[in-house]
Amino acid sequence: MKESALSIWIGQWSAVPPVETTDLSGKTVLVVGANVGIGLEASKHFARMQPARLIIACRSEAKGKVALAEIKQETGYNGCELWIIDLAKFASVTAFADKFEKEGGDLHILVMNAGIAQPGYQSTTDGWESILQVNHIATSLLSLLLIPRLVSAGRKSSTPSRLVIVSSGVHHLIIPAKEIMTSSKPLEIMSSPEWCTEHMRSRYLESKLLNIFFVRALTDRLQSITPLSAVAVTPGFCYSQLRRSWYEQPTFSFSRIALAIQELLLAWTPEQGSRQLIFGAVGGRDNEENMKGGYVSHGRLTEVADFVLSDEGRTMQDAVWNETIDILSRVSDKIAPIVQDYLVVPDSSTN
Repeated sequence: MKESALSIWIGQWSAVPPVETTDLSGKTVLVVGANVGIGLEASKHFARMQPARLIIACRSEAKGKVALAEIKQETGYNGCELWIIDLAKFASVTAFADKFEKEGGDLHILVMNAGIAQPGYQSTTDGWESILQVNHIATSLLSLLLIPRLVSAGRKSSTPSRLVIVSSGVHHLIIPAKEIMTSSKPLEIMSSPEWCTEHMRSRYLESKLLNIFFVRALTDRLQSITPLSAVAVTPGFCYSQLRRSWYEQPTFSFSRIALAIQELLLAWTPEQGSRQLIFGAVGGRDNEENMKGGYVSHGRLTEVADFVLSDEGRTMQDAVWNETIDILSRVSDKIAPIVQDYLVVPDSSTN
């Protein structure tokens, strides 16, 4: 499928389907990036479904406590817990996963919603460009580290566990540069200050494409009998603090004014956007096989961008997967065993 910016904006005028609901009694739900916006609204929807445990993972303890109080006030749910994580620090991610291994038990639904967007280059303390680390590398790290908990829950349950990665429809708007597309180490190139000097404007779009790649590559490597479905979703264009970096700039700019106009004319509320996350987490149970590796938009499965489905896209997807696993294996000594024990080499692999 090929979508233009115009068709994406037109889609914003479509009616948003009602939120999916189900009984989450006895289930554990983890939402990463849950203190504001669509993550907070998704957490409220989960709370109304009465899971045994609802863990909201936030970077800020103060903001997380405010979110806890809001969830309880609006839903009456008392089982919400606040855990702290900072995806801009690999040590925080691995510490979070270690804590979950000890205290979390089985995990039935994992929603990876944390993400950032910013206009300029910034490096994390781990040495990676920050959008690339938060939106893709660290998101992949935590997802993989929690696979044993997800699979364990799926084996004990009547339904497969769900891993939901929040991507975006903007992945339709990006075709990577040839140098990135053909490299065996595209992430290394994309993270370099020299590359970012010329290409930073497309970084957020690229990170959302990488989310799609991760979900599809992981699905290719999960055995069909593994009780885990990985799903990518787009929440649509919503009012969100994701773009706060633009509004925090000290001077007005054309892009800032254009963004404000776009939000006024097109943006959904965070609650409307959160419905896509909920569908990815609990919807489509009557067609589970299609949900595996699927892409959710407007409350239904839809096709990803043509580039993702192309030969060039599949080649880049494999390269990104291989490099990601190599990076993460150096971050955590648990990654290699998880890959060995839970994943297989896909028939389509070029390796």
